[in-house]
Amino acid sequence: MNKTVEMLNQYLSDLAVMNTKLHNLHWNVTGKAFKQVHVYLEELYDDVFEKYDEVAERIKMLQGYPKASNKEYLETSKIKELASKDISTEDAFKSVFNDYGYLKELATETRTIADTEDDFVTVAILEDHVAFYDKVLYFVRQTLK
Repeated sequence: MNKTVEMLNQYLSDLAVMNTKLHNLHWNVTGKAFKQVHVYLEELYDDVFEKYDEVAERIKMLQGYPKASNKEYLETSKIKELASKDISTEDAFKSVFNDYGYLKELATETRTIADTEDDFVTVAILEDHVAFYDKVLYFVRQTLK
């Protein structure tokens, strides 16, 4: 298996766990601006799911096998799950900020590896992901001020 596929599988695991984590935040967020934050978190998990599917399909196009079980995801993901409990809007945004910072770094690193393997399709996909993460990080940073 080439290094790009290996990195994409790490990314896939992180996206899978992030999808669940964002649902948890969406369902359990409380506090000021609840409705806006609740809606924003839904937008984020919809986007993460699209990225998750796109990455799995890219792994298949590269003749690899995407991880496809919660057990595999939890064993390899660096995104940590949250307990199901009330979480303040501020804590929800702090969690998103930390995790999206990590996802941006991972997508950037994976993009760089794909570039060394002349995999320009993966490079293009991940550049779009990095740009989106950068925007989310900006929005969340401004919100937390």
